[in-house]
Amino acid sequence: MIYITGDTHGDFRRIKEFCRLANTTAEDVIVILGDAGINYYGNESDGRLKYILSKLPVTLFCIHGNHEMRPQKLPDYEQIIWNGGIVYKESKYPNLLFAADGEIYDLDGLKCLVIGGAYSVDKGYRLMKGYGWWDDEQPSEEIKRKTEAVLKDNPIDIVLSHTCPLKYQPAEAFLSCVNQKTVDTSTEIWLDHIEEITDYKKWYCGHYHIRKRTDKLQFMFDDIEELKIR
Repeated sequence: MIYITGDTHGDFRRIKEFCRLANTTAEDVIVILGDAGINYYGNESDGRLKYILSKLPVTLFCIHGNHEMRPQKLPDYEQIIWNGGIVYKESKYPNLLFAADGEIYDLDGLKCLVIGGAYSVDKGYRLMKGYGWWDDEQPSEEIKRKTEAVLKDNPIDIVLSHTCPLKYQPAEAFLSCVNQKTVDTSTEIWLDHIEEITDYKKWYCGHYHIRKRTDKLQFMFDDIEELKIR
């Protein structure tokens, strides 16, 4: 079974409880729509979390967010093919898989395009406090061109992204302390273009920490549901 949820930011209590109640196995998959928080500190804290998660009876399929490092930049990750697309994994933690942007994955017969990344509105605060921030948090021009090229030749059922197209941005979820004029929305603007040229059936995203459905797009946060096109 394929399930999906929003940002976890290193807190996996709800996933642990869900696995217990649903009696999941390693054959089951939970998609995390970015900001899993598994590669945030870059030290033994990440290792301790990965060890705990490796004991969960489920496979975690993580999309890149804006509060974590890209696994391909880290030394212990290898690139493999999983369900038709490139993923990154560490041999010690085979149930922790990280998607590559612009790849298409076959999840229970559904063709799912992954587009990670977003702008961090808390960038200044994190830098001031010495917390993690990475300048490759948003999709690069190379990723954008790759994604557009993939879409020319491949039908898509579902888009899995961290942020959303600009037209669907939920203003009600904006932080009151953030001046929206300072926010870089280049990724959201590009996703508007992707949304226009893609004949998809469903679009899932996280990032905004809300639950909401608009047209064929669904924002997810702490809810866990079966992946489906309706």
